[in-house]
Amino acid sequence: MKKALLAATVVASTLTAALVAAPAANAASGWDLPWAGQHHGNSAIPFTEATVTAGADGSYTLKWSAKGTKRVEIKANGKVVAKGGAQGQAVVTGLPAADRQWFDFKPQRGEGLRLADRLIKLEGTANFRDAGGYRTTNGQWVKMGEIYRSDALNKLTDNDLAKLQRLRVKTVFDLRMESERTKDADKVPAGAKYVVADVFAGSGSFQAMPKSPDEAVKAMVDAEKAMVSGEGGKKAYTQVFEGIERDRDRAVLFHCTAGKDRTGWANASLLTALGVPSETVMADYLASNDYRKATNDAVLSHLPAAQAAVYKPMLDVRPEYLNAGYDEVKAKYGTFDNYLKSGLGVDARELKQLKKDLLVG
Repeated sequence: MKKALLAATVVASTLTAALVAAPAANAASGWDLPWAGQHHGNSAIPFTEATVTAGADGSYTLKWSAKGTKRVEIKANGKVVAKGGAQGQAVVTGLPAADRQWFDFKPQRGEGLRLADRLIKLEGTANFRDAGGYRTTNGQWVKMGEIYRSDALNKLTDNDLAKLQRLRVKTVFDLRMESERTKDADKVPAGAKYVVADVFAGSGSFQAMPKSPDEAVKAMVDAEKAMVSGEGGKKAYTQVFEGIERDRDRAVLFHCTAGKDRTGWANASLLTALGVPSETVMADYLASNDYRKATNDAVLSHLPAAQAAVYKPMLDVRPEYLNAGYDEVKAKYGTFDNYLKSGLGVDARELKQLKKDLLVG
């Protein structure tokens, strides 16, 4: 692998700060998967949409849509805080402070959902969020509170670490390179297992910087492909999948420096494996642009215009980056299931167990 290949990712990853929170982005997909665009099935959960969004003022906006039911009741801390029909929206205020505020969505008939805002607000991170809370193509839902994704953990405060301990973070996978780990060593909650899963291990040091925005975009695309077919990537993501499957005492956390590229592929591949539709996976991936907006804007504002134009593609996540990963899967493995099996060692039995553990409905 050439030294310039990952320069954009590494340099962009080191330009991180720690203070931004915004709602998830909405975007369409671009890759060709067997279930792309399908939203059907016979799940026991009637909700086709259910979200919790925390406001800066301590309020929570709840939205839902549930087929085949006339009433929906939502509880927080055991008390009813909202109710309505098959479709609805409510703003809830006055709830007591909590590490995470959970809401139980109860339909008149069928199974309910337990959801929270996706962002985990910490003093030392900008992009720490829950991997769950998404609906699959067959109507099941990915559990929340089981898998987390994040940017670097080196700035976590004592309060942050205590919070993560209360959130049951038991295993931390560090996807960063040795130079990043040495410069900004992780802080992990007491009792958590720390695992190095270096996506670019063995690729050497990357020093060269792109000289134009087009070169920067190409570097990001090439880096995404390397995550899929590079030896370091295959080994690292195998570790992550094995760790998620084996650790029944979750929660599991995986992270890189910005929480958007190496972490982005880890989460995209997990959600894809669980059957989350491609447009939802893409929206989750692109949400890093919102969560990291304040941080990225601050970086770009201190650069000359020409240099900022080169850096911006490295700070962004873009559909063409993630799609490059799926294109690489298709080119090297033919199908995503074959990537899981041949690239990451996740066979049909293990995938079935993963879905059993992480899906409801």
